[in-house]
Amino acid sequence: MESYALLIGATLSAGTVLAIAALGLLINEKAGIVNLGAEGMMLCAAIAGFATVVHTGNTWLGFAAGMAAGAVLAALFGVLVIWLNTNQYATGLALSLFGVGFSAFAGISYVQAKLPETPKYAIPGLADLPLVGPALFRQHPLVYLTMALAAVLIWFLYRSRAGLVLRSVGESPESAHALGYPVRRIRLAAVVVGGALCGLAGAYISTVYTPLWVEGMVAGRGWIALALTTFATWRPARVLLGAYLFGGVTMLQFHLQATGVQVASQLLSMLPYVATIVVLALISRNPAWIRINMPASLGKPFYPGS
Repeated sequence: MESYALLIGATLSAGTVLAIAALGLLINEKAGIVNLGAEGMMLCAAIAGFATVVHTGNTWLGFAAGMAAGAVLAALFGVLVIWLNTNQYATGLALSLFGVGFSAFAGISYVQAKLPETPKYAIPGLADLPLVGPALFRQHPLVYLTMALAAVLIWFLYRSRAGLVLRSVGESPESAHALGYPVRRIRLAAVVVGGALCGLAGAYISTVYTPLWVEGMVAGRGWIALALTTFATWRPARVLLGAYLFGGVTMLQFHLQATGVQVASQLLSMLPYVATIVVLALISRNPAWIRINMPASLGKPFYPGS
């Protein structure tokens, strides 16, 4: 029973990384912008957060540094695709490649660095409950904040006027512009917020989830988070559930190895990525369903006055 509690707890922690990044990318895509640079932003944020914690000893300052790094890179991406109308897909790929190279260069001197010991978190009175205590109530506070973020985002998108405006910019930017809304500035704000959340996910990886710095340590999670938005049909609650699903698949490989299951480690390491491909293939069997849920102007440039 204890092993299952540990598996559930590890699933929540692993899923949190994907959930934060995917919720950020969801905000981008609700505004009509596709950012393929999530992997690069997360890597730059990971080294920014790790270096900050090394020098300050404060994990929350590391989170702030990661969010700042992600926001700056996202703002650069936003200026290029929103004001200069560069191709969103090519620009995102370039940002991802830049992030991979820059983080490797910036992190050379931090490869052997060690972080201060992370404090153990537990909710008094609940953490000692059998099974559910170790599984649910001994998590880092950011795990619970991520769940709250999903709830706030649901309210924002579907219950607030600002969320309605954001969705209108993603569905029909021309109509929003005709009503007097600053489409480009709204899109840039959405991109920056999404980048900050991707940065938070990257900093969480290097400071809490795997408290060390290794080149390329994000290991494709940015791409999985991008796929999650489609998997969830652009719904925050489904993003959260999908993130925990993929987090569970990721942790399953370690659980199977610990229980002595004789399966090649390379095959187990493939599980999260194979699961991503399988899910996207299944969803793609019904293109009409995707079109119904996908923001109408996703990936398309906006030309004021056109």
